[in-house]
Amino acid sequence: MAMSKEELKEAIVKKALNAPKPQLYIKDFYACDPDSKPRVIKNVANELVREGKLTFWSSGSTTMYAAKGRAQNEEGKKGE
Repeated sequence: MAMSKEELKEAIVKKALNAPKPQLYIKDFYACDPDSKPRVIKNVANELVREGKLTFWSSGSTTMYAAKGRAQNEEGKKGE
């Protein structure tokens, strides 16, 4: 059975904060709840961006997600 929206939000934020990589693809969050459809996970991740708990990070060709303050720029320095 799929997680509730709030449980899924908590799982995504926890993964974003504890993952070895600071930036994550949306597919990296699919493991947070294998029973949820990818579209549901993407909508929840985008809602977390609007709430300010996650931020978008772009390499120029790919958009990724990062916990606020964990995103790194090309030189490996932490960004905003």
